Amino acid sequence: MTPSEPPVRRGRRPPHGDPVLDRGLALLGAFDRDHPRLTLLDLSRRSGIPKSSAARLAGRLVGWGALERDEQGRFTVGLRLLGVASLAPRGQGLREIALPFMGDLAEAVHQHVLLVVRDGEHGVLVDRISSHRALTPLYHTGDRLPLHSTGGGLVLLAYAPWEVQEALLARDLVQEPEMLPISSAALRRTLAAVRRNRVAVFRRDEPVPLVSVAAPIVASADRVIAALSVVVPEQRTDARRLSGAVMTAAGGISRVLSERGHAG
Repeated sequence: MTPSEPPVRRGRRPPHGDPVLDRGLALLGAFDRDHPRLTLLDLSRRSGIPKSSAARLAGRLVGWGALERDEQGRFTVGLRLLGVASLAPRGQGLREIALPFMGDLAEAVHQHVLLVVRDGEHGVLVDRISSHRALTPLYHTGDRLPLHSTGGGLVLLAYAPWEVQEALLARDLVQEPEMLPISSAALRRTLAAVRRNRVAVFRRDEPVPLVSVAAPIVASADRVIAALSVVVPEQRTDARRLSGAVMTAAGGISRVLSERGHAG
């Protein structure tokens, strides 16, 4: 190196662009339920990464197994990610304990039974058991749910940290998918009732009238780590009887979690 040359800096982020890891995650984030297969051009557009860089990164992800390519050359999410995701204790471990209770509840209601956990200011649907006669589902396994306008979400929000509740209550919230405004005062009363009764009853008019009844699943130290809910047509709902069944199942899951020392 000559005296006029600047010293070489190692181990620092390049002055332009995102780190490689961020760009790789952006490629994976380009996929969703409506876009399960993407061409390279689609991948570039949806991730915001130039086509040449997207091709290089996608090739590395294919090599690792995070992405796969079909016979038309389109990219899909790879099976190796399924194996990694199955290791998440808040998902798979909880799911294994909850499934027998969810199955019993599904036999009783012949509709949807959902297991939901909180991720920040959203719920995540960990699993769902549905009868072939059930209503058309709005959410599928892995989808993110609004905390303020789903039965399971209301339970998780009611027991969320104060700062999470206040962040949502400070917003202009609407009930989805009807897009009806929800006042913060009304939502506060709803959350207080959920904590008092240990159950949430949520009604929705669109796309079809339905009722969701949800109860908390508790781990160690009386900490709510998930919500169990059922979704049924409104016209065939006895909310009081359904609440008892959901609370009993959620209590059974909580008991097994406690016996196994599950910390959530």
